[in-house]
Amino acid sequence: MGLFDQILGAVANPNQQGSMSQLGGIINAVQQMSGNAGTDSSTMQTIMSIVGGQVRSALQDKQANEGPDAVQNIVSQFAGNSPNPDAVSSLFSAGMQQQVAQMASQRTGVDANMIQQMLPMIVPMVLNFLQSGASTSGGGGNSVLNTFLDSDRDGDVDIADAMRMASQYIGR
Repeated sequence: MGLFDQILGAVANPNQQGSMSQLGGIINAVQQMSGNAGTDSSTMQTIMSIVGGQVRSALQDKQANEGPDAVQNIVSQFAGNSPNPDAVSSLFSAGMQQQVAQMASQRTGVDANMIQQMLPMIVPMVLNFLQSGASTSGGGGNSVLNTFLDSDRDGDVDIADAMRMASQYIGR
């Protein structure tokens, strides 16, 4: 089952944290960020996909080194729709932040400094998507996070696709 299917399942399941208002908040925040940056939605989706891929790699490394609880703790602590530099620094060193911004800049033509300034907004939104699969009672794992981390590693990160589908699903 794909990431978006897991997110929809979390929205439909009262025992998971996903909700239509959560998806709507994420979509609104992405649209606002795109407008503030002067980029079109396609460019923003590419940036989100690249950053999402790097978030996945960082979370996979954390899971391998510190275990799944450490990963869920990061997601729980930093998921949101507001800028949070601590979310970025919890996953990426300063040098890695520059590399992520440079990688996204090369693919999109958007200035790397602008992308680096967007990271404190993008990373919490990616984590917010992943939080949707967490149990409302605090236990029982996180199906969305597990799907994200256990993906087929084909290089295709589903975050941008999931955001696009969520936007279509809720009619925005």
